[in-house]
Amino acid sequence: MIRIPILNYHCLSDDPAPWIADYTVTPGDFARHLDLIVAGGRTVVPVSRLAEAATGRRPLPRDPVVITFDDGFADFADIAAPALAARGLPSTFYAATGSLEGRHRRETVFPPHPMVSWSRLPELEEQGVEIGAHSHTHRDLDLADPRVAAYEVVRSKELLEDALGHEITSFAYPYGHFTTRLLRVVAECGYDSACAVRSRLSRVGDNVFALARLPLRAATTVDEVGAWVSGRGARTASARPDTLGIRADRLLRRVLRMPVLPEDGLADPAAVPARQREPS
Repeated sequence: MIRIPILNYHCLSDDPAPWIADYTVTPGDFARHLDLIVAGGRTVVPVSRLAEAATGRRPLPRDPVVITFDDGFADFADIAAPALAARGLPSTFYAATGSLEGRHRRETVFPPHPMVSWSRLPELEEQGVEIGAHSHTHRDLDLADPRVAAYEVVRSKELLEDALGHEITSFAYPYGHFTTRLLRVVAECGYDSACAVRSRLSRVGDNVFALARLPLRAATTVDEVGAWVSGRGARTASARPDTLGIRADRLLRRVLRMPVLPEDGLADPAAVPARQREPS
């Protein structure tokens, strides 16, 4: 069985804001993670390569690793992207479009924080970064009204496609949480893949609309990352994710997270997908 570590980062900082500190990795540790990957001879691929393999369009290389970043923090462009480019490593960057700077009104559950600007997205692509959507406001989509969830999924896709001039094919669920219904919404909205969290190693045959990722936290050690990169140290995902277990975990953790925006915080919560196709 080919085990695929999909690493899930959020923020890189030596002095993070308290609200994101638990999901922050220091720049020094991030560099050590990348050096472990390179030294181990692993091949880093973007998430789109997993979707291609799942549909038989392109085989996976030997010993694949995937590096993903969620949310849209400015330190990705300032720290992570240059470190990745210096080593010739691709990545997938999931942007919550309502948080990005400089082009649209801010619509997000995040507290004020330096975020990537819209103007830097083409520059990131030139550095080998694949851009994916991470909803618009980063609300809990598994609890949202179906029309609101569809709006969030479509709005982020269309804003990114308008800014970049090409199709956006991958999505990441806010907080990593999803339901079977939400998986169908993402597929129907025109994506080829979607990332959850699940704290598992992914594998060939993993659900391409609920890919398992390994979250990097402040307490994650370099040795743990080294084990993950080698395909060890974590359980392997099943093809059928435990949505009931994931939902129970989400409900337990919800009291520790930021409140969601009221549904009238959206410009058009009744919007429905403008473009639909069959899941690939």
